[in-house]
Amino acid sequence: MSTHRPPQRRGLGRGLGSLIPTSPQHEQGPDGAAGADDAPGQLAPGSDLELAPVTGAHFAEVPVGQIRPNRVQPRQVFDEEAMAELVHSIKEIGVLQPIVVRRHGPEDYELVMGERRWRATQLAGLETVPAIVRDTDDDAMLRDALLENLHRSQLNPLEEAAAYAQMLDDFGCTHEELAGRIGRSRPQISNTIRLLKLSPAVQRRVAAGVLSAGHARSLLAIDDADLQDRLAQRVVAEGISVRGLEEIVALRDVNRPAARTARAKPVAPGLADLAERLSDRFETRVKVDLGRAKGKITVEFASLDDLRRIVDIMDPRNRTDRPI
Repeated sequence: MSTHRPPQRRGLGRGLGSLIPTSPQHEQGPDGAAGADDAPGQLAPGSDLELAPVTGAHFAEVPVGQIRPNRVQPRQVFDEEAMAELVHSIKEIGVLQPIVVRRHGPEDYELVMGERRWRATQLAGLETVPAIVRDTDDDAMLRDALLENLHRSQLNPLEEAAAYAQMLDDFGCTHEELAGRIGRSRPQISNTIRLLKLSPAVQRRVAAGVLSAGHARSLLAIDDADLQDRLAQRVVAEGISVRGLEEIVALRDVNRPAARTARAKPVAPGLADLAERLSDRFETRVKVDLGRAKGKITVEFASLDDLRRIVDIMDPRNRTDRPI
């Protein structure tokens, strides 16, 4: 079976590409009016919040043949084994972390950041590569605009992980700066970035939403990619809970039946799954109880800062720096 993939694979996540408009703001449509993509704020996927403007940059699919390497690139040697792994990943799930280029002509771009991704894209046989086309040399301005939009856009876990990793690697963003600007803790950011270490097959399931971030984090304890894939298949086929998967992983027994937790009272179908989804979304323990006349959701928090973080996730419109 061929592993080649079409050059444009937007369904599996765009990382930083989801945080900026898809065309320069100065371009005009056929009638002379600004195009729809030229609006200063772009609606965040799945959200009613507009992204903040990103001055001097836009997102585009750029033909790899129109890009030339940076003349002052300090890296001259690329590890063959690591490059082979990146090529395989790109063939399987596409490029999650856009490169950064600047335009030198109508069909001429110079690479600014991401030479490994650009080279691996060519080796993978793709014709285009997702890129942030930068019109300014102000790295700090672009970095700050992307940070501003991180908490506005509803990214899937894999997009979020790719965005975090690229902010840290390409833009010199520190863990402390990233955590402070988007209202998350350093451990949360580290655990999210670790999702990029999963096998490509498992990453595809996470990006598609058929595997939760909680399940994915449990699979990180497995080093064998084939075993990760088999367990992921079981989770999807059998509806195994996160805690059930954690028990299987702890015992390293992929064929072990998932534990069945006895329930003291009947619950509505899918109630446990909803609780797990809320736990993954809020990154804390969430209990959902259903009574005869009404139900109750219990969200645990560790500190006031943690509570503020959870409240911001519940309703980003209420983001505030005032004490609770």
